[in-house]
Amino acid sequence: MFSKRPQFGGADIALQAAAGRLGGLLSQGPGANVLLANPFVGAAGAGVLFLLAAGALIAVTGDPRAGAPHVRVSLLQGSDHLPASLDAPLAPVIGPAAPVAPDGRQPLAQSPVAGLTAPGPGGLLPIIATDGRTPAQIYARPFRDTGAPKAALVIGGLGLNAKTTRQAIEDLPPEVTLSFVPYAEGLQGWIDLARSNGHEVLLEAPMEPLDYPQNDPGPYTLMAQDPPQETTKRLEMLLSRATGYFGVTNYLGGRFLTSDAAMGVFGNTMHQRGLGFVDDGSAGGRGGSEPRASAERVIDQDLDAGSIDQQLQALESSAQQHGKAMASGFAYPVTLQEVQKWAAALQAHGVVLAPVSALMSKRTP
Repeated sequence: MFSKRPQFGGADIALQAAAGRLGGLLSQGPGANVLLANPFVGAAGAGVLFLLAAGALIAVTGDPRAGAPHVRVSLLQGSDHLPASLDAPLAPVIGPAAPVAPDGRQPLAQSPVAGLTAPGPGGLLPIIATDGRTPAQIYARPFRDTGAPKAALVIGGLGLNAKTTRQAIEDLPPEVTLSFVPYAEGLQGWIDLARSNGHEVLLEAPMEPLDYPQNDPGPYTLMAQDPPQETTKRLEMLLSRATGYFGVTNYLGGRFLTSDAAMGVFGNTMHQRGLGFVDDGSAGGRGGSEPRASAERVIDQDLDAGSIDQQLQALESSAQQHGKAMASGFAYPVTLQEVQKWAAALQAHGVVLAPVSALMSKRTP
């Protein structure tokens, strides 16, 4: 959902430093090349990277562990969670049992729904059920279209920081779609909590940016020049990290999203697994056989309350003019605060806040 890295300020430097430390750890020893080449060990490395970077995020969004789901998987505990052999799958990131929905919110069905999964390299993979049901249909938030203009919003980058993740889940209206980082600690627990609060969920897929490798989204980054089997392999590892999402959104991807061959493999996988694809506008003109939606604006390019409010007002105006409009944002505290205020007044302006799935359609490739 982000064509460029969100603005962490000083924390972004710490993220880069953590990546450097991780690379140094993995490059030591005679078996380093084998480890680096193995995708399952790569998942552990991604987890280590984000754990090392957690301290940097405190300065931006608060204590990253405050109020987090309590069933935790440490990717640093080798014998318990790393594969016994290089061909064995990595244990999926799990969370607590599905929490009870708060008063006044209708929870969505607990995942996984029977018939919509099959074993995958890191956990359960989404599939189309034998009766034709798809994850894009079953995991989407129900919506009744009254014909009123519809405004949809995705808030992403969730799962890295417990405080802002919980704030987004519990304080934003359930119609706001939430997208989660696949490497997040307690990923399944966060998705369960989001769905118990009525939010539909997207999974963020890291994609090759224009300035790769200076800007590296992680070990499972989908690369534009990779052979189809490698793209599918990486994508299936990402998709098997958790269940309960109705589709996938991009994280970065300036190069990957413009490659016809790479996006053909990606789109075919989405179609075969019954998933939708939501992009931040970078692939707005691209068709596909999978359900699609594209954001027309990012509301928090400038981290200023007034600027964010202007972008939300522009989203509202676009919905009134065209009948529907969609935008994206990151889980910054100021973004969450402005979205709350804007959403509270939206209905009085004749615009309905809709989940992103309600704006999705199939486009001719």
